[in-house]
Amino acid sequence: MDPLSVVEAVVGGALVFVLPGAAVAKAVFPERRVRGPDGVRWALELAALALVLSVVLTVVVGAVLLSVAPGGFAASWSDPLLEAVLAAITAVAFVAAAAQGAFRSVPPPARPSAEEPGSEAPWELADALGRLQRERKGLERDLARLGTADTALGERLRGRLARIGEEEATLRERREADYDL
Repeated sequence: MDPLSVVEAVVGGALVFVLPGAAVAKAVFPERRVRGPDGVRWALELAALALVLSVVLTVVVGAVLLSVAPGGFAASWSDPLLEAVLAAITAVAFVAAAAQGAFRSVPPPARPSAEEPGSEAPWELADALGRLQRERKGLERDLARLGTADTALGERLRGRLARIGEEEATLRERREADYDL
């Protein structure tokens, strides 16, 4: 094997398995660093993401080139169309990453994640609704036992029952508002 073939294999392997995915990952996550307390975890995530994204990009670009290029294409250095497109994707992604500050010494602030409907502590909300329902049933039971014997106590129980109903309605409305589109 001559030295040129080794260089071609290394560069081709990097273009197919590493560089496009690593560039896209840095463009999408410019705030992540491979140093610091989470550095090892992010390095592993970056390596996995780079491999998967590079292979996916290679497959997608290859499929597009097969359908677009007249007579197809050959993935070789004599016809480097695939490699040229992957190199262009890598260059554009690295420029986008640099524009977002991925290579600065101080990382850019992390983007706020979009809140999903119901992301505001759904278990706590369900727990609060369950507690209110139990309290409401207990008050209704107490009112049924009380009957007409003590009207002052009955009025207090009915007032508390009305406040519980309002609180339940407010919690349900807040929960349902998250799912309205």
